[in-house]
Amino acid sequence: MAINIKRPNGTEDVLPSDVHKWHTVEKIARDTAETFGFSEIRVPTFENTDLFLRSVGETTDVVQKEMYTVKAKETEFTLRPEGTAGTIRAMLQNGLLNEALPQRVYYLLSCFRHERPQAGRLREFHQFGLEMAGSASPAADAEVISLAKTLLDRLELKNIKLFINSIGCPKCRAEYHKALRTYFEARKDELCETCQDRLVKNPMRILDCKSPICQEIGKDAPIILDYLCEECSSHFESLKKYLTALGIEFSVNPKIVRGLDYYTKTVFEFVTTEIGAQGTVCGGGRYDGLIEQLGGQKVPALGFGMGIERLLLVMEKQGCPFVIPKKCDIYFATMGDAALEKAMELSHQLREYGYYAEFDLMGRGLKAQMKYANKIGASFTLVLGDNELSEGKAKIKEMESGEETEILLNDKFVGNFDGVYFDKIMNVIEDDEAMAAFMNGKENN
Repeated sequence: MAINIKRPNGTEDVLPSDVHKWHTVEKIARDTAETFGFSEIRVPTFENTDLFLRSVGETTDVVQKEMYTVKAKETEFTLRPEGTAGTIRAMLQNGLLNEALPQRVYYLLSCFRHERPQAGRLREFHQFGLEMAGSASPAADAEVISLAKTLLDRLELKNIKLFINSIGCPKCRAEYHKALRTYFEARKDELCETCQDRLVKNPMRILDCKSPICQEIGKDAPIILDYLCEECSSHFESLKKYLTALGIEFSVNPKIVRGLDYYTKTVFEFVTTEIGAQGTVCGGGRYDGLIEQLGGQKVPALGFGMGIERLLLVMEKQGCPFVIPKKCDIYFATMGDAALEKAMELSHQLREYGYYAEFDLMGRGLKAQMKYANKIGASFTLVLGDNELSEGKAKIKEMESGEETEILLNDKFVGNFDGVYFDKIMNVIEDDEAMAAFMNGKENN
């Protein structure tokens, strides 16, 4: 009896027919980050659980409900639920913060949270994120937000709105927490069990609760902007000034608190209404106390994370362009062992120069081979048999037009194919923009 094994709930397979879409996001993300001076970092998939307890916060949904934690003998590990904590740990442990500041790093990684799967929310999801450590200036906040906006623009996303807020510093929040406790205490019995506990430990977390009842109760709660100290208020006003100077439109949303406890001062989200409830495609902010909290010096830092699956949902919905998937440049249809051997030889030569070449590996007849070549979208086909081998030449067929050209099967075959290939492709692609996209696709593949 066959075992019916399926992928775990809340995960997705990325098939060959779709992977070029991921390549599009990954390439544009890398290129954009690097033009802003960021370098790639790679960190482990799991960390000591204490790292997330100390950074993300024990009163957050992530820690209380969503982490995947395992024990290996006497050690407890957790699959990373987000990218910042592990990245900051790596920067500390490897001495990056002892080098010239600010330090700028970016990453592409998978994260894991035990949530109810839905569109745009998975248990294994992927993020592009970055961290900048060393600058306390609001200009750094504007720089990071500008990078995120530039990336979204380069992906050609539309109808994405930027919302910003300041959640102050520990000094501000001490007074704000008092006001929140006073407000929520009057309706304490109506709060969910988790939020009743948060009311004592961290009342600001109630504003991030997913419960409709808690959200309704919190609708008229005091807002943090009314409690900012002079420094935090000045920082926020400067950020708004810099964003305006950069031509970046924004709205202030005093309800944004983000879902993780390490944030201070600036928090921001890029949001769309086009993929349902899970509309935040990018979220981030400043976390000036995190490095010190993890055992380092007092070094300010900030960053953001973008969910790749959510970006792709929006891109597909809006018809955004993707890089051209790599397709077969030439397929050799062979008749007989000698022809197969020659096809292998010519394919090897072409592949050395970056061409995608295929030949029959299934023992198909000629008609079936041509049908296969058409199915995989081969640009050209070349039939090899005894006659072609003895004469040292063959007919190469451009599949779209059906036009055939004679080509020599000599030691200059790659050069001969170059001539035919670019002559035919240039005739087919006349539009400059289409040609640029085509060449970009070849370059990326």
